[in-house]
Amino acid sequence: MPWLGFAFVMGHMSASHIARQLVDSPSSVDITGAQMVLLMKLSAFCWNVADGQLPQDQLSDFQKERRLVELPSLLDYTGYVLFFPALLVGPAFDFADYRKWLDTSMFDLPPQVDPSKKPPVRMKRKIPRSGTPAAWKAASGLGWIGLFMFLSAHYPITYLTSPSLMDHSFFGRVWILHMTGLTARLKYYGVWSLTEGACILAGLGYNGVDPVTGKVSWNRLQNINPWGVETAQNTRAYLANWNINTNNWLRNYVYLRVTPKGKKPGFRASLMTFGTSALWHGFYPGYYLSFILASFIQTVAKNYRRYFRAFFINPNGGFPTPGKVYYDCLSYIVTQAAMSFTVAPFLVLHFTGSTLLWSRVYFYTILGTALSMAFFASPAKQALRKQLEERQGKASHGLTRTLSQDSLSGREPVLGVSADPQREIDEAMEEIKAEVESRQRRRAL
Repeated sequence: MPWLGFAFVMGHMSASHIARQLVDSPSSVDITGAQMVLLMKLSAFCWNVADGQLPQDQLSDFQKERRLVELPSLLDYTGYVLFFPALLVGPAFDFADYRKWLDTSMFDLPPQVDPSKKPPVRMKRKIPRSGTPAAWKAASGLGWIGLFMFLSAHYPITYLTSPSLMDHSFFGRVWILHMTGLTARLKYYGVWSLTEGACILAGLGYNGVDPVTGKVSWNRLQNINPWGVETAQNTRAYLANWNINTNNWLRNYVYLRVTPKGKKPGFRASLMTFGTSALWHGFYPGYYLSFILASFIQTVAKNYRRYFRAFFINPNGGFPTPGKVYYDCLSYIVTQAAMSFTVAPFLVLHFTGSTLLWSRVYFYTILGTALSMAFFASPAKQALRKQLEERQGKASHGLTRTLSQDSLSGREPVLGVSADPQREIDEAMEEIKAEVESRQRRRAL
């Protein structure tokens, strides 16, 4: 049973999380980071083995590609689990990828690619030359770490809960909050870039060849997109560009696995994914404050984007209007300010310190989220919908969606954060109501 394997590795890691929290010392040796990576790899391996015992007609394309019909040798398994470039901080990957890398089938050109597009290799090796992209990743990683060392002296996390923070104006405190969060992210940009570079150098980062240009892609194990995070104009894009492999693991091995075959994922799948993501991070109250608030921000952001963004898009050709740049700038500022507030408990960790920090900036994101939810629960939402339908010319056509809106309105959680908590709550109430009615009917019989 893959769930038994999942429960074992999660329980073992939870014990380490609790031990870390009891010690509560930044100077102590912390092994939970490596355990978090191992948990993803080991739990995915359990599911891959279980999929190998099922008929192929019961599997999705993703499962077929990664199923293990036979157990690997002990040497191959150990090499996968303890793959050195990704051992301490990731990235995590499936055994199927490791096996393709091990037997070099990963580097075979697909039939649609012209053999002349084959990337250059060194001597008789099948692995394409990866020194240059690996060096660029290493350089970027060292650059991020150097920037972290410089800024961490100016924006230490301890300053957020110190009395000195109140010496600044409100906007000054918000700026410090944002810069402290950015500084904390820099170390992750650094170490994840370095480990990705190591995987690229080993060849495991290879992700195919462009059939037109012949350019090799090395982003198979990309775990972070710093530019995507720092320039995100909505919360879903912000979270989707952060810890990418963890998001993929939560989707493929939690969210879709708890959904019964033939049914669409619903409230239970989202709740299980949220709980798994929270437990995976640990037990500090700050993690849960951030996750819960982020879920509600997702709903508000989705509504703003759905009902306001369309006013800045030409309804005829779908081109941006001259005022679109102002919408983009405002979306960027609001998203970055809201997420800086939201992730602050991830840095402070403790409940008292987190609420103290939030109070020092007057709970601006919580108040903004509450007011926004009240606004979209009022008749104003229907008024906006009517204006949009009139603007499009025919109300029967409804609201047109852009690609970004489609991705934003997706049901799948990002890093465990629900895309629409209100819908999940409504589904939960419907399930409870249906269960109560079912029991009443059985009693009547």
